[in-house]
Amino acid sequence: KSNKGKDKKLKRIEENKKLDEHWKLVEAANNVTDPLAPLVSFQNFNKNGLSVALSCVKAQCLDAETLKWAFDLTKANMEELYSSSWGWNDKEKLKELSDDRMWFLLATNQSKPVAFCSFRFDLDFGEPVVYCYEIQLEKEMQRKGLGRFIMQILQLLAVKNNMNKVVSTVLRCNESSKNFFMEKLKYEVDASSPEDAVYVILSKTTK
Repeated sequence: KSNKGKDKKLKRIEENKKLDEHWKLVEAANNVTDPLAPLVSFQNFNKNGLSVALSCVKAQCLDAETLKWAFDLTKANMEELYSSSWGWNDKEKLKELSDDRMWFLLATNQSKPVAFCSFRFDLDFGEPVVYCYEIQLEKEMQRKGLGRFIMQILQLLAVKNNMNKVVSTVLRCNESSKNFFMEKLKYEVDASSPEDAVYVILSKTTK
């Protein structure tokens, strides 16, 4: 009996130690000034008639105009889908986008924003992950390989910062998004994804 208790205690110490290590990885990733700096060849996308520059900034460093653009684009692309599932809320979405822990991968064309991905370095069920909250593109930027390119950057940021995987929540009713993640990017349904929810949690490991 005493051995069993001892084993449990040791296991708990081990788990706490691991959790602590994982938190340190997340904190280190969040303290990087510019996560995109080492990925020189991923700072521009010149394909399929597009000429786009990419940058990575924290939400708190975004100017009000760019944040408003990101919110408006998300609303234009997603409000209808949200309304048919868990409901759209302006205030909640703006709060999420402007959260201090949020990063933005911004794609600009002649200094004008045309696409973005909002993400966080975070712990998800104790694992260090890159959590993709939104990937939104202006209509004329879609279906030209830019979305895939942005997600490729996210995967590389996860690898470079020792995260275990990239995770994203997708609405079950959003067929095009599910197709994008599962067919094109080869994401899989994450072990944490609930079976009877209006959304599905998808992930792709870095290992």
